Parts: sequence; structure tokens; C-alpha cells
Amino acid sequence: MIEIKHLRTLQALKNNGSLSAAAIQLHQTQSAISHQCNQLEKKIGFKLFIRKSNPIIFTIQGKILLQLSEEILPKIQKAIKSCADSHHAIVRLAIECHSCIQWLTPALEVFQKKYSKVKIDFYSDMTFSPQPFLQQGKLDIVLTSEVLPRSNLFYVPMFDFEVRLVLSPKHPLVLKKHNITPEDLASEILMTYPVQRNRLDIWKHFLQPSGIIPIFKNVNNTLLLIQMVSAQMGIAALPHWVVDNFERQGLIVTKRIGNGIWGRLYTAIRNGEQKEKVIQDFIHSICLHASTHLQFIRNVFKK
Repeated sequence: MIEIKHLRTLQALKNNGSLSAAAIQLHQTQSAISHQCNQLEKKIGFKLFIRKSNPIIFTIQGKILLQLSEEILPKIQKAIKSCADSHHAIVRLAIECHSCIQWLTPALEVFQKKYSKVKIDFYSDMTFSPQPFLQQGKLDIVLTSEVLPRSNLFYVPMFDFEVRLVLSPKHPLVLKKHNITPEDLASEILMTYPVQRNRLDIWKHFLQPSGIIPIFKNVNNTLLLIQMVSAQMGIAALPHWVVDNFERQGLIVTKRIGNGIWGRLYTAIRNGEQKEKVIQDFIHSICLHASTHLQFIRNVFKK
């Protein structure tokens, strides 16, 4: 029966002393304020203030409702502020990109300098597929290179990256002058992260279309994988920006795969949350960090 707008009108009448001044504060016409008061008085069955008094004199009943407004309105304002401050107070993040952790960790530190009250809850267990958890509301952001159709998720492109063949400096393919072909890898041990094969770019876009199946071997982390390649225990296919530092150290050599394999990294969020300020700033922060600290990527992010 009594709405928030009524309580705000009572406060404006008290603070300004007249209908005309209250109307200016509330950005309404004087007749609209008068009509609102008349309608409320009819509903509750008593007068709120004495008409034509200057300044306005409230009735006993009006003073009771005025006291109610003084108690309720600050609580409403405080609750609204709490909602704004607490929304996404925890950002639950997961990655489907093993090597992203190298640049993501310092990017998170930069973000948290601005949002010191926002906690980053980071999930790095790659034995599960994070995107269904994002759909279920158990995560807020997923870094992925896989776009799920009809998923009701919103994908923000971050950057494009080239996947390079990673070899020991002593591997015979290092000396090959022409492009690497699928047949060149037929008898190789291809070391990959422990993910489903259909999520591997080299498999989807290079080997599978040619019917070439090398020997696959799972390796859990990037550093171990690089060491094993350097020790001639197999080959790998990794983003160029991941292996650049190791190549400059002479531990490995990279070569273009076929005519080039390019992937795109996205931040996936639930559709409808792309305009949330904390989410927007989070995505912009990590994209900006990647674009300024990573080499061999194509920046596709637009604020």
C-alpha cells in the first residue's frame, strides 16, 4: 500500500517545506506530487499534512509515516550499496589453457591492485571441462579456445595465437626446408597436455583431416614437456608465445605447422553478465596485460 516513492515524497516535503520545492527536488510537477499525496491519503484513510501551511505542517499520522521514511530509506540505500559492493566479490575463474597460467598470474595481481576487495577463486584442475560448470553458475569466467554452440554463454575474444611444432635442436625435422606435413609426424611421439584429443588444434586442423595418427603421450605441465622435447623424448605443438623464451635459450626449435595453425583464446561468461562492471574490468585487465606482455599474438580485443 505504502510505496518507497511515498516515503521519498514525505522526506522531500519535510526537507523543502512546500509542494513546489519538493516537486523540484523529485523532478516532478507540483500537480503530480499533490495527486500522489491525495491518492495515498485516500488509500490509508487519513490526512498527511495540513494543506496551504507554509512551511508544511504534518498531521500526527503524517509524522508517524515521516518517521518511518527516516528509518526505512537509509536502510534501503545501504542495502543497495551493499548489493553493488558485494556483487562478484568473488570471481571464480578456470582455464582450459594449461600454458595461460604463465601470464595470467601476474595479470591477476594487476587486477587485484584495483579491486582489492574482489577475491579471485582460481580453478586449475584440467581433469574436468569448466564450461558446463560456468553454465551451472559454479564458475564466473573460463579462459578457453573452444566455443560451444547454443550454450547460452558469451565469448569475448582475447587474442589469436599460432601453434608451432616444438622440436629438439637435434631433431631431423629442424633441417627440413619446406613446410611440415602430416606425414612427417606419422611415426613421432606427440606429447600433449592431458586433454581430450578433439581439443588439440594440431589434431583437429592438421593430423585428423589427413588420417595421420602419431603416438600420443600425456605430459602434465609445460616445463616438463619442454624438457622432454629438449631431451629428444618426443615432439609437441604449443602456442608460439609459450615457447619463445625456451627457443631463445636454445633448448628447443619451433617450426610452422603446414601453412600455419592459428587459434583464438576467449573469455567465456554467462550471457547477460557481459555488462557487469567487475566482469568487464576483469576481462579488460587481463587482455591488456596479455597484449602488452606476450609476443607472437594477434590482439583482437576491443574495449
